[in-house]
Amino acid sequence: MMFPMSLLESIAGPRDLRALSRAQLEQLAEEIRAFLITNVSRTGGHLGPNLGVVELTMAIHRVFNSPYDPIIFDTGHQSYVHKILTGRADQFATLRQQGGLSGYPEPGESEHDWVANSHASTSLSWAEGMAKGYALRGEDRTVVAVIGDGALTGGMAWEALNNIAAEPELRLVIVVNDNGRSYTPTVGGLANHLAGLRTDRRYEETLSVIKRVVNKIPMFGRPMYGLMHGFKTGVKDVVAPQDLFSDLGIKYTGPIDGHDIAALTNRLEQARQFGSPVIVHCITQKGKGFRAAEEHEEDRFHAVGQINDVTGEPLSATLQATWTDAFAETMVQLGAKDPRIVALTAAMLHPTGLTRFAAAFPERTFDVGIAEQHAITSAAGLAKAGLHPVVAIYSTFLNRAFDQLLMDVALHRCGVTVVLDRAGVTGADGPSHNGMWDMTLTGIVPGLQLAAPRDQARLEETLSRAVTVDDAPTVVRFSKERLPDELPAVARRGDGLTAVDLLHQDPEARTLIVGYGQFAGLAVRVHDMLAAQGIPSTVADPIWALPISPELVSLADEFDHVVTIEDNLVAGGLGQRLRAELAASGVEVTMQHFGIPQEFLALGSRPQVLDRLGLTPKAIAQEVLRAVLAEAAPEQVHARHQG
Repeated sequence: MMFPMSLLESIAGPRDLRALSRAQLEQLAEEIRAFLITNVSRTGGHLGPNLGVVELTMAIHRVFNSPYDPIIFDTGHQSYVHKILTGRADQFATLRQQGGLSGYPEPGESEHDWVANSHASTSLSWAEGMAKGYALRGEDRTVVAVIGDGALTGGMAWEALNNIAAEPELRLVIVVNDNGRSYTPTVGGLANHLAGLRTDRRYEETLSVIKRVVNKIPMFGRPMYGLMHGFKTGVKDVVAPQDLFSDLGIKYTGPIDGHDIAALTNRLEQARQFGSPVIVHCITQKGKGFRAAEEHEEDRFHAVGQINDVTGEPLSATLQATWTDAFAETMVQLGAKDPRIVALTAAMLHPTGLTRFAAAFPERTFDVGIAEQHAITSAAGLAKAGLHPVVAIYSTFLNRAFDQLLMDVALHRCGVTVVLDRAGVTGADGPSHNGMWDMTLTGIVPGLQLAAPRDQARLEETLSRAVTVDDAPTVVRFSKERLPDELPAVARRGDGLTAVDLLHQDPEARTLIVGYGQFAGLAVRVHDMLAAQGIPSTVADPIWALPISPELVSLADEFDHVVTIEDNLVAGGLGQRLRAELAASGVEVTMQHFGIPQEFLALGSRPQVLDRLGLTPKAIAQEVLRAVLAEAAPEQVHARHQG
């Protein structure tokens, strides 16, 4: 059989899949894998998960009519193949780059993308709501939720399943992409036959008739039906022993080989015709088709930077340590000194640097899955039991556990330390993954302490204090960037929680620049540019950003103009909190706040995003210079009149 040089080039949309033979589909799957390896190795991205869903995504698009039948991916990093099959293959050179393709579904890119799903465990709630809406409107659309790669460990998914089980009228197909080792695939004709029966309306109707007839038999009816139903369940559990979903009252079919297009197409078609909620359980292999990924024990190339597309080796070595590296080493050192220290994370053991702690203290390390809410409250429980838990997650994911931080940790004054990696502008993962809300959110939590260290020495200092001195809710946040060179202070005012480091001090300065965390270095560069223009300034770094230090308030009272620079929202941020404290203390001073505006940030690298926002040394120095000169102008006019 002769095929075109590239079947992939012939695919303009999902409908083109339906005319392909089985052999052609298998060839297309190979081409898609080769395409993914070649392209994602150049741009970076979520390679392993997408190599695992090639056949699954093809089968979904053969059976369902996208975009009329909405397809929701959870998490959305599994959607690369979906993007390829919906006409975006020619844009993959721009993946995760400014002005290019998002690494997640993006409704602005295509009508085939319904939800910009980048935080896990939300698809079933989206799907339930959409399916319910279509039912109310009398539309016969089927909503498809593809959930997997850990997303079912999130509690929100189970809340949705609980409601879906009570809504048999919904046209909803839940595709479970199981790329772990939780289930063993069921094989054999009997298993396939029973799977087909369970998603056949006639099977349900027959059961209903049997139930009505048998239950009418005096004395023995109900016990007999219970025995028959138990026999059915027993047979089903022998064939598919992990049939948890059926116990929830939702029809279940599987497990299925997630790389067998024919089997997938058959089961998905049965599920589509069933007309009620059905779970289609598929076993896939993360990283399939790329030997380097298959043999990568850590995460099967879950997410990669630029790599060699044959060996999988990184193309550029990281010569300087990252903040994550510094945190990882500090945790091991602290853990060796204090057996009360335990570590928790939400499916982020490797990315947050807790792997080293887990290797040294496995019994004191807990990965709870994609369940940030549980992680925070479990940490509160550990604290109540006399331990000091450190919860390491990405900044953007703290949003999901704010209630637990507020009501379980802070209300109970639990000594829990939350370490936020990827704080501030992160860039390439798009608007949902920028860690730009944490200081605004945590700033309203009573009794909470927050540190944004400027270098490794301050990270070690603040983390050590958090786990050994202060039995209070604490947040330590840092960037995903490389660890900056040490930035020593020329002087320190106060100590402990009130400490403020002076990074530059000029006795003639009338301008104070306050830089937080990673932006302390930015504040120093702004100082240098102002100095070149003849404007002296003093630069301060509050070691503990929250609570607002009285030493910082006292320091600000010595200046006419105060500038704050933070890698967080301006709205409700540290600068505005300092402004409020100054006003409450009767300190009158002109202020400028530089930070992130209250908007979702478009895709781009961190430098590109910061440049767009004007968060560069040059842009900030120009704004400060204008303000300082404007303040000086009336005095100069007055002086001329006096002369």
